[in-house]
Amino acid sequence: MQKDPKERGVEENLHEDSIGHDIGENVQQAIEQVQQEVTRSREPWYRVSKRARILIGAYAIGFGLFILLAWFVTIHPILPVDIAITHEFQENKSPWLSSLMIAVSYLGSHFIIFTILILLTASAFWIVRLRLEAVLIVALSAINAPLNVLIKLLVSRPRPTSKLVAILQGASGTSFPSGHVMSYVAFFGLLFSLSLILFKWRRVWCYVLMTISALFVMLVGPSRIYLGDHWASDVLGGYLFGSLLLGISLWIYLKLKERGVLALKVKPKGEDGVMA
Repeated sequence: MQKDPKERGVEENLHEDSIGHDIGENVQQAIEQVQQEVTRSREPWYRVSKRARILIGAYAIGFGLFILLAWFVTIHPILPVDIAITHEFQENKSPWLSSLMIAVSYLGSHFIIFTILILLTASAFWIVRLRLEAVLIVALSAINAPLNVLIKLLVSRPRPTSKLVAILQGASGTSFPSGHVMSYVAFFGLLFSLSLILFKWRRVWCYVLMTISALFVMLVGPSRIYLGDHWASDVLGGYLFGSLLLGISLWIYLKLKERGVLALKVKPKGEDGVMA
């Protein structure tokens, strides 16, 4: 006996609701599994604090060097050593190397895409219950950009020109310090630092996250020199000031963490000494 169209419609709706419910349950289970994995991978707080303080000290050392470098390039905007380093980087140009250097610099040249990546990463940290860390990721990148603009206005150093070096990818504005380097240190450097201090290093995914983050930080500087967008001293200045911001951010992070800001009220079972 053929069913009434209304009855078939009701059955189809019930079937769709059932599928949607199953998908929702599967997604929720996947999220819970990820949360549990991250929780199991967390280091005790005393170890997190110790590692963080070591990094803060290392990052803070470069502040005095940055001040001296900024003062020096303000007086001497064109340095023979910068020209020599760029010539050395560009001596053996090849299509694959140019493509790699452009790819490494891609995020720093596309603000919207980089912003989406930052927000997605912060959302992932929030989902796995690392809420203060998620806020820190967004806050550091947000503060980094205007500070870079301010320093560039104060130093007002011109970019490399085609009369001195090959310009493979042109850029506008002033040169010191490198905005790409600062933004990569603020984002990828922070990811590396959080992975280093928060998690047990034997986790494969932790190694992957640290390796990818470290590669972006290490390669962005050479890419800016190779492409002719910045002098080597611009890149060094970006690393030094970016590291200073990273050190200050980690210091603030420790203080907020110790006060339990954005901490979960329920402590995960089986995790002694790990702050949520």
